[in-house]
Amino acid sequence: MNHESLCTDEEWEEISRDIPRESDPFVQKYIQGREALIAQEDKQRSDASFKQNLSPIAKRACAIVARIREEEKNTVWTPQLEDSLAQEAENMTVHPGMMFSLSKERMESTRLWSIVRRMPKGALLHAHLDAMVDFDYLLQVLFATPGMHLAADQPLATAKAREAAKLSFRFYSQPRTKGNIWDGDYKGDTHILLTQVADAFPEGGKAGFLRWLYGRCTISRTDAVSQHHGVDHIWQKFYKCFRVVGSMIHYEPIFRMFLRRLMSLLKADGINWCELRFSWPLDYYKQDSETPDSDYSAMMTVVDEEVAWFQASEEGNGFWGLRMIWATLRFLPTREIVQSMEHCITTKLTHPHLIAGYDLVGQEDGGRPLRDLLPELFWFRKQCAEEGLDIPFFFHAGECLGSGNATDHNLFDAILLGTRRIGHGFSLYKHPLLIDLVKEKRILVESCPISNEVLRLCGSVMSHPLPALLARGVPCSLCNDDPAMLGQDTAGCTHDFWQALQGWDNLGLAGLGSLAESSIRWAAFEDQAPEEWSKGIREASVGVGIKAQRLKEWEVEWEKFCVWVVDEFGEE
Repeated sequence: MNHESLCTDEEWEEISRDIPRESDPFVQKYIQGREALIAQEDKQRSDASFKQNLSPIAKRACAIVARIREEEKNTVWTPQLEDSLAQEAENMTVHPGMMFSLSKERMESTRLWSIVRRMPKGALLHAHLDAMVDFDYLLQVLFATPGMHLAADQPLATAKAREAAKLSFRFYSQPRTKGNIWDGDYKGDTHILLTQVADAFPEGGKAGFLRWLYGRCTISRTDAVSQHHGVDHIWQKFYKCFRVVGSMIHYEPIFRMFLRRLMSLLKADGINWCELRFSWPLDYYKQDSETPDSDYSAMMTVVDEEVAWFQASEEGNGFWGLRMIWATLRFLPTREIVQSMEHCITTKLTHPHLIAGYDLVGQEDGGRPLRDLLPELFWFRKQCAEEGLDIPFFFHAGECLGSGNATDHNLFDAILLGTRRIGHGFSLYKHPLLIDLVKEKRILVESCPISNEVLRLCGSVMSHPLPALLARGVPCSLCNDDPAMLGQDTAGCTHDFWQALQGWDNLGLAGLGSLAESSIRWAAFEDQAPEEWSKGIREASVGVGIKAQRLKEWEVEWEKFCVWVVDEFGEE
């Protein structure tokens, strides 16, 4: 079509005079109404109060960060970068979900990263113990620990066996050197000296063994971006990681080094408190022991000792501590679930300050829904009452794509059973009534964006439902779930905080601050009856007690951080 023939220059001049200008009063009135409507909706956000009460220096810091974010959005994260990343990744097509896995190093070199890294992040409320410490470090400790042996449940003579076998690490005082785990004649579950096993690895000796073992502990970049395999496939790989890591840190000397590394990484990332999902079988070994403990008492005492040691060190100054949320695997049969519940109660009696609550974990779609587990859960409550204990629930729920199926309905049961927080809550945005109930009952959602991306619930942070929950006023915190296995390679939360800040335009630094503050408001620092728990959340820093004090401490650190942002980046 020849557009030039539609009108002459003279005719266009006449038409153009009739087109309103943005400065015209009625256009300005529309724009004012539009802005008022946006502002009215923003008042419903869960971070509205935090943003409204920012100090002048915090407002300046937020404006600076918004400017840097926009600059890096236009200069660092470009279509050209996406194309180059796709070319580097063999046989991969570009799609939104590839960005974290493929661009992690680029992310960590940005100014926005250095700012988010420095931010005080409060408490980490959703993290699984076994998957917290970087495996490069952990494998070094494993090899440096005398007497470590390795067994597999089958000969590791083929690539398929090496990919699927369950591995077991154990201490023995006398070296066991008979056999070859890489040979077809190997007898399953026979422990052989670890150094000998590594040196005999058929694809490159010890160096090749370390690469192979690291690959068995983590979800690779290829696994993370192969979306077409689906949710169940990536969970199968995920479970295989736990089949390897399960016994690696269950020996006292390694567990102590693990805890020290964990707390060091958390503190360096601005996290002063962590609540860890704990789901170990009874296979913890004291130093120099070849017999597993019969209960969890010695292990919990080690946690106490290491936390105290770290808090007394210069590095650990200001670190508030750790607690455990006892977590039973939801796919287990009733007898094993009840046994796990009994161990939870026993451990709560011996170390009451360390056990914060109870949860059921594992892939929701592949395990038993809460509706099916009601008899066991009511039994657990009855046993707690008989022992004079109150062990609250912190349930995983809604970590799924389903809508209206049994897994999705875990959200209904979690709320009805009185959960104090919801792990993931990915499908909560589909439930308007439950959203209202969560707000009314002051239940926080422990959101884990990178985990949800890698485990195939969403293609990228851009399609994550957390912004929808924040917009509806649902209290949330940002968590990292299983960072050592999922690709973050550190116990800290900076990757998740950075993704949220860079991905969502209406969050901003103030939104991150609100999420961090909420993590402290909903942290289980001490045992509290339901009324005390609700009161502590409601009163926040104006209340009394441990929670109020720690909120005040965080507010001081937040203001210091904002001053640093202004000093460091304000004159650019």
